[in-house]
Amino acid sequence: MQLFNPHKPDFSEFDDETRRIFEATIDFFEGKGKAWLLQQDRDRVWFEEFLDFQKEEKVFATLLTPSALADGDPSKRWDEARITKYSQMLGFYGMSYWYVWQVTILGLGPIWQTRDEGVKRKAAQLLDDGEIFAFGLSEREHGADVYTSDMVLTPDGEGGYRANGGKYYIGNGNKAGMVSVFGRVEGLPTGPRTQDGYVFFVVDSQHEAYKLRKNVVNSQIYVAAFDLEDYPIREEDIIHVGSEAFDAAINTVNVGKFNIGFGALGAAQHVWHEGLTHADNRVLFDTKVTDFPQVRANFTESWIRLQAMDLYSERAVDYMRSGTAEDRRYLLFDAIEKMTVSRQGARVYDLISDCIAARGFENDMYFPVGAIAMMGLPRLEGTVHVNMALALKFLQSYLFSPTDPSLAMLAVRKPGRPSRVPDAAFAPAFRATRAAIRAVQPLVGSRLLTTTSPALPPRRRDTADDTYLWNQGPAQGLGEVVFHAWRAVYAEWAHLPNVKLLLEQVDAFQALLGTTPLSKVQMRDLDLLLVVGDIFTTVAYGDLILQQARIRSVDDDLVDSIFEVLVGDVSAHALALTRKPSLTDAQARAANAVQRRPAFDAERTARVWSDARATAGTYAMNP
Repeated sequence: MQLFNPHKPDFSEFDDETRRIFEATIDFFEGKGKAWLLQQDRDRVWFEEFLDFQKEEKVFATLLTPSALADGDPSKRWDEARITKYSQMLGFYGMSYWYVWQVTILGLGPIWQTRDEGVKRKAAQLLDDGEIFAFGLSEREHGADVYTSDMVLTPDGEGGYRANGGKYYIGNGNKAGMVSVFGRVEGLPTGPRTQDGYVFFVVDSQHEAYKLRKNVVNSQIYVAAFDLEDYPIREEDIIHVGSEAFDAAINTVNVGKFNIGFGALGAAQHVWHEGLTHADNRVLFDTKVTDFPQVRANFTESWIRLQAMDLYSERAVDYMRSGTAEDRRYLLFDAIEKMTVSRQGARVYDLISDCIAARGFENDMYFPVGAIAMMGLPRLEGTVHVNMALALKFLQSYLFSPTDPSLAMLAVRKPGRPSRVPDAAFAPAFRATRAAIRAVQPLVGSRLLTTTSPALPPRRRDTADDTYLWNQGPAQGLGEVVFHAWRAVYAEWAHLPNVKLLLEQVDAFQALLGTTPLSKVQMRDLDLLLVVGDIFTTVAYGDLILQQARIRSVDDDLVDSIFEVLVGDVSAHALALTRKPSLTDAQARAANAVQRRPAFDAERTARVWSDARATAGTYAMNP
């Protein structure tokens, strides 16, 4: 059972300096108190006090400077374990504070990827001076469409350029010491096939040719609209050109979006403390509110979803930190962290809001601070549909993995001879995927016989510098990523009724894709594919939850309860799939076969609820 409690934090797995920074941050917010936090939010106060604190404590400089630029400071490194934990903490106290941190991470992305040591050294010094950064990618007319940009560099005839154009939705664009700006060079081709004209360059938000137009949101954060008007760009200001600029944009988002799920986790944990404590202390109609069945059901489900978010996120960190050019599994789990965990956080918010009702609107509650942000998080750093489209690129290699024992057996079966019976844990998949393998074998070919399953990564809370994240290389070849044998992970927990049921759902889903495959027209129907993706990503979500449950020695009650929720989610997605007009009758019948009724156990649920309810009153932010 995990629940962040600032009054009793556990940072034992981190080094001394990291613990000091984390504890100092808690002291800052708790020292200011809840009334201050809420008033700052209501008055839309730029968070100068927090930025002064982080400057004095060198928070951003310590946590966001790669060790190669640390000038010998052993505490400075890019360590996703502590970066994501800090994202969670800032989300806990307010998404505005998370946002200024998050956008600084994005702004640094293209800089840490450049080979220009001068720009990197300057950025490291600015961090040390307490400055923040901004990521100038989005434009009002094009959003985050990296293929199209109206920010143009024109040669000035003297070896430099003049930059002209506007950017929109640029967090920290009012105060950033350095803004990484994506654009194109006039006269050079850009687009999906030819990327010669793309460019990343850096500018100073305080330069006279940098025209700050407005804050486009009504919030404590500053999301800028700005124009560059004949902004002079020297050769040394250009940090990426051509396809490298395009890849730097994609790879920066790959790193930055990972923090979104952790921000959602922090916010949802705070509102859990606040909502449960309120409800458990309130009596209506001579009954404690938490004894009403519908309230108890909502809190129990929100607790289960919250625990699942935490388990998944903790394990996803290990994949991010263990990423290499040969092991890019992290890209799938990164996308799920961004879109699924953030949506789960929104679901937790929704469930708790039905329990606390009007109390959630009162001006002494944290709840409204996170509510708007919780609505926005799934839509930042690429909307859900963008990340789902990315995740779907891995469906073939993950779900029909050439390392899956059931598929390998089908591949080696000799014509005319009965196939041998696989281990009991894989028997359902063996039966269900017989037809599916015929559909996918031409795509994976001989890899079915030659590919070995990559090992599961170790738990990574060491003090290493995660340098690969700034050396990801070209953003292509995702279909070649090889995954571990996820069925073996599930098999360890197949004694639990709901894990077994979800495996049955996966079997039926594989059969749907194999026996009634999507047509070329359907493969272009993103409305349809989003639902297919929801089913697929739930399998991967459950995979990492089970891995982390084993690492943390989570009890069977919680794991089975998590999968009770996931079985229901997959059934809901399958039902939604049957309603898609582009589905054939045969496909609709196959989608119907994916649905299962979860295995309910009143005694198990009561034990889980008892654990959840025990957290009531254990934390309230200092007034």
